[in-house]
Formats: sequence, structure tokens, C-alpha cells
Amino acid sequence: MHKFKAIIVDDEISVCKAVKAILDIEGIESVYTTRSTEALELIKANSYDLAIMDLKMPVMDGLELYENAKGSAPDTIFMIITAYGTVQNAVDAIKRGIYDYILKPFTPDEVRIPLRRALEKKTLELENLELRSQVEVRYSFKSLIGNSAQMHEVFRVMRHAASSESTALITGESGTGKELVARAVHGNSVRAKRPFVTVNCGAIPEGLIESELFGHVKGAFTGSVADKLGLVEKADKGTLFLDEIGELAPPLQVKLLRVLQEGEFTRVGDTATRKVSVRVIAATNRDLRKAITDRNFREDLYYRLNVIPIELPPLRERIEDIPLLVSHFLEKHGPKAAEKKITGFSKDAMQALVNYHFPGNVRELENAVEYAIAFAAGPVIQPDELPRYIMEGDKMSDEARTIPIMPMKEAKAQFEKGLIVAALIESGGNVSEAARLLNIHRQNLQQKIRLLGIDLKSVTA
Repeated sequence: MHKFKAIIVDDEISVCKAVKAILDIEGIESVYTTRSTEALELIKANSYDLAIMDLKMPVMDGLELYENAKGSAPDTIFMIITAYGTVQNAVDAIKRGIYDYILKPFTPDEVRIPLRRALEKKTLELENLELRSQVEVRYSFKSLIGNSAQMHEVFRVMRHAASSESTALITGESGTGKELVARAVHGNSVRAKRPFVTVNCGAIPEGLIESELFGHVKGAFTGSVADKLGLVEKADKGTLFLDEIGELAPPLQVKLLRVLQEGEFTRVGDTATRKVSVRVIAATNRDLRKAITDRNFREDLYYRLNVIPIELPPLRERIEDIPLLVSHFLEKHGPKAAEKKITGFSKDAMQALVNYHFPGNVRELENAVEYAIAFAAGPVIQPDELPRYIMEGDKMSDEARTIPIMPMKEAKAQFEKGLIVAALIESGGNVSEAARLLNIHRQNLQQKIRLLGIDLKSVTA
């Protein structure tokens, strides 16, 4: 708990002692002096939470002392003591930065009330400073921006995850920043100076992922001309980040469970068991509980991974963070267009961003900001310099009124076909990536492509 410290300055020693007695009762450590010049030296040499000064003093009055001391004590709250005849002077002093004043002669309560208000202010400042330092725990959680209640909860859980060795499961839609969270947790853990190894379980072909994860020995299969170190071994003493864990095939789920339970594994083609000390962080945009019900994901592995659950909210649920994120991305990408001297977004452009639903979440917002910087004509970005789809997003409710009435089954098929085509375009025709975006299995997507008659070549042309 913070111990408050104060300095009292008055040319009457009886006033100094009276104020000090009140501060002692309030549990505030204090010193006093009757000379303003000595007070200035003390304030410059020490860190005080509070300075209580008489307005009228020889050599240097309270306001002069404040003006000379405030540069050296930016975190000190200054209060003045004044007589009834100089109340207007006290009001003028407040306009110049003095926090409050005490009229003399005074009773103990007439000192305590403004004193407690000042200490409440100081306590709030200290709490905010602590909060900022905790949020800085990010990789400051530096790549993670947000002041919404949802993000404060994410930061709280991340701090616990960073101080723990337990496995963590990060869930959230595509583009919410799951890998950034994993890196931040690792970067603030005891393993920070050890390797952080990333595995995208959905991007490695099924026939290769076992070798990639666990390594292989020479001759294990055709083309294995030498022993290969797996990513699990490379992450030894560090952190293994398993992105898209829901795409991991059931046989490999068993092998991963062995790593988590026993800290051991076997290379492909080998019989020797190897030990490893690795902290696992996994991430997914899939509903693993449903995958368990569908028998596509092991329940025991789920509970092993989900010791510390970190759930990232979609951007549409924390729209109050959009201006903060925009400012961050403007600072990040702005130097690329330094000659434009971009200072920000117009009110209408910012409103357009806030109104848009951002299905691609923070990643899509960053792309939109980078696009706007590239197309900006002047220092302030205007609505017509945003990606067209963002501006057209406002028209969606109007367009809904023009949708033709048709059988629900037909409408559903049309919507599903359009959604799949959009995902295939977004993924450049990569079916696995499109399946990930749509949060369905690759085999299911391939079946829907056939049933809906979607021509992959025309989509990616």
C-alpha cells in the first residue's frame, strides 16, 4: 500500500504544527518548514504526494513557490492556506493549477475534507498508473490495443497466464489477434528468453505435420535422408504456439496429449522416447466443444489445453476501441507516407469505420487504415479515401429492403454460395484457408463446392 508523504510550508510555526498533527492522524508522513526557499529545495530533492503552502509568505509567496517547484514535482498535488481576505487570490491560484485551498483560521475538519479529496485524486492517479503499467505488461501487451471492458478482462487473464506455466487456449474469430496474445503471454513469462515456436496446424499438409511437429530419423520414409529436429524439440524450455489447433488430426491429438501429460514424445521412425519441457499455448476460431460432440476433437486434450481460457472479443463488440486502434495503426503505417504528413481521420471517416461491422476484425481494420493512408490526398483522411466496401456497409440496411422474396431453401443456398465464393476469393482459391475462414472442415467445404456447382477456376481467375 502506498504511504503518502507531504510537505507543509508556512511562516508561522504554529500553523505548520497544527497541520502536521492533522496529517499524522490521517496516517500521512509529513515534514514542515517556515522558509519558502528551503521548501523549494526540499520539493526538488524529494518526492511528495502533497504540498500545503501558505499563500502569503516573505521572500517567496505560495504561488511563486508553486511556479518554481511544479516543474520538478509534476506528480505533486499543491494546496494553499489563505486568510478570508485573500479568497479571490486563492481562486486565481486554482485557475493556475493549485488543486484546492484551506481557509484560516481552520478546524481539523476544514483541513481533512480538502485533504481527503486531494488524496482520492492521488490514489486514482496511482491506480491509473498501475493499470497502465499492467497493460504495458503486454509485449506491453504493446501490439494489443483497447480500453473497453472486454479488453481489460483479456489483459487481466493474460497477466495471470504470463505468470503461470499452465497451458492456455486462446479462442476468437479470425483477425482478433490470437497470435499477438500468445506472443505477449510468452514475452512476459519466465520463458521469455527461450524460443517461441509457431505451428499453424491448418496450413501443414496432413502427411507432413507429424514429422514437422515431432521430427523424424533418417530412413523413416522416402526422402528422409537425415535426422530432423521437430518443432516440439525446437521449443524446448520455451513456448510452443499451436494455431488452429482444431485442425489437428485425431492421431496427432493423442501424441500431443502425451507431450502435455508426460513431457515426452517419439520422432517418426524412431523407438527412443525423448523428454521435453515446453509450455503449450493453443488457439482456434472453431467451437471445440462442438468438435468434441462431432468426435473430431478429443475431450481429454481439450481439458488439458483449456487450463487458462483466453477469449478474444470480435471488434464489433468493442467498437469503442476502434479510434484507439486507428490511432495505433496510423502511427504504425503513417511513416510509409511521411510526405503526406497525415494527422488523422475526419469525423465522418472515423464514424464510417465505427459503423462498419468488420467481419475480419482487427486485421481488417488495420488493412483499411493502411489502404486509406495510401489513397489519402491530404493530411486528414476523408470518407471517400476509405475502402469502398466500408462506405457501402452503411447501405446494407437499405439494400435489405430490396431483397426479392423467394423460398427460404433457395435463399439459403444463394447466401451460402455467395459466402463460400467470398471466402475462396479472400483465400486466393486455397480451400483449406477458406474452410478456416468459414470455420468448417475442409472436406465439408469441398462437398458444398461440388453441390453448389462452384467453379474454383472462375473464382480465382
